[in-house]
Amino acid sequence: MQILKVENISKIYGGKKSTNKYVALKNISFEVDKGEFVGVMGASGSGKTTLLNILGSIDKPTTGRYIMDGKDIATLNKDELAKHRINNIGFIFQDYNLLDTMTLKENIILPLALKGHKVNIIEEKLFKITKDLGITKILDKYPYEVSGGEQQRAAACRALITSPRIILADEPTGNLDSKSGKDLLELLTFINKEYKATILMVTHDVFAASYCQRIMFIRDGEIYNQLYAGDNKKQFFDSIIDVMSVLGGEGR
Repeated sequence: MQILKVENISKIYGGKKSTNKYVALKNISFEVDKGEFVGVMGASGSGKTTLLNILGSIDKPTTGRYIMDGKDIATLNKDELAKHRINNIGFIFQDYNLLDTMTLKENIILPLALKGHKVNIIEEKLFKITKDLGITKILDKYPYEVSGGEQQRAAACRALITSPRIILADEPTGNLDSKSGKDLLELLTFINKEYKATILMVTHDVFAASYCQRIMFIRDGEIYNQLYAGDNKKQFFDSIIDVMSVLGGEGR
């Protein structure tokens, strides 16, 4: 079942009268089905982060449509966009974006508290998610008191607790060591399978991308190629490397 559809999206910075226009995205079109784990890759300046910002309704496309649940998200007003973000989208960032003045528990339940959920519902959701993601014993600690991997697990809990339609992950392993990064990728795979979560992840890391079911490669603001994972993970990994070598290697 299709969860979102992007139709001919372009993003141009600089305005109509500017002499220094920059075209970040050029008529991009694709679809994402419910439960997919999709990666977005490309060299530095390719437009992948711009695309993620548009899908997260942080930015608006210059032209084109972004459809979710039959609504063109680009046409929503400021209040409608804020409601859409909190109800439908979960974010996982490279730098965690946890509030240092709040405990991990307070950070995780903040989206539900903002929505006015009852305490018993919040506690019920909190218990299940933190148990599944293995951080129940550190909920009373502050972000600066735990490891980067534990902070990223808390960020994943926060993204998941609202039962979002889609989770957008921006370089989620970027600040983690290799072991913590692998643990997070295993966690995202668990979330994708057990919670039937739809995940779209921007990454420059070939190893991280190999955990996805499909990779979209962006080059100069356009979709250059797509790869689908088969039964042979090593072959998928090698194919990703081959495409990235053509695109100019790794980078944001």
